Amino acid sequence: MKTLTLGFSPCPNDTFLFYALVNKKIDTEGLDFKEVLLDVETLNQMALCSEIDITKTSCHAFGQLLEDYCLLRSGSAIGRNCGPLIVSKKALSIYEMRDIKIAIPGRLTTANLLLQLLIKDIYSSHNSINIHIVEMPFYKIMDAILKEEVDAGLIIHEGRFTYLSYGLRKVIDLGEWWEKNTGLPVPLGCIIAKRNLGKEIIKRVDLIIKKSIEYSLNNKNESRSYIKHYSQELEDKTIEQHINLYVNDFSLDIKEDGLSAIQELFRRAELVGLVKKKRDNLLCDM
Repeated sequence: MKTLTLGFSPCPNDTFLFYALVNKKIDTEGLDFKEVLLDVETLNQMALCSEIDITKTSCHAFGQLLEDYCLLRSGSAIGRNCGPLIVSKKALSIYEMRDIKIAIPGRLTTANLLLQLLIKDIYSSHNSINIHIVEMPFYKIMDAILKEEVDAGLIIHEGRFTYLSYGLRKVIDLGEWWEKNTGLPVPLGCIIAKRNLGKEIIKRVDLIIKKSIEYSLNNKNESRSYIKHYSQELEDKTIEQHINLYVNDFSLDIKEDGLSAIQELFRRAELVGLVKKKRDNLLCDM
């Protein structure tokens, strides 16, 4: 039995997707998976060092990994009305962001790439921009804003549902900004596999992940304790909102819209020197 390392985050949408695979509720077709549960920015860095066979990554990070990894059709976090938010304690407009300290959940997150594209779009004609980026784990960002360690923060995951309870204000929804400018869904995260695993194994893994997602969708209550184990600090309602927002039709298959969204993200990032894309064949079967 061939063993493959499988990286995903402890966030509810990921544990929901991989519950059946990890707990052997489905046939894994002669493959054994050793799960690596870490936050997505750590997984991004591991993939950059080629330390993991199949992994969840930010779409931003995938743009740096195209030579060694290919995109799977299943497992992506792509959708509409689900983008990262910039929030602050005090009223702040996007046109007042040229001289602030802002917390981000990692330089290779798609959230940060969208932020950089926004900055380039708004301040393209200005030379006096002094936006100071502070990296920190995503779950520490809202507290840092409250303590005024930063002026604003880029929040992801369940932050969309909880920022109001912290008394924070929305500056801009980067997902709305992206959709308005492109007409495409927001490409947040994806599942990638090492190209050197070979097409046969990669396609088998892709099918197994799809079956795992289908199992969870058809047996929603069964995975609850597994998901809760990794999200103990979240209320059940927030977990449910998280899964409903980030698990959708694109999770089962990326489709042409999802693929176009990633390609457009790379195209825009290339134009401003934020991603160096070397391959056009994102999928192993292209």
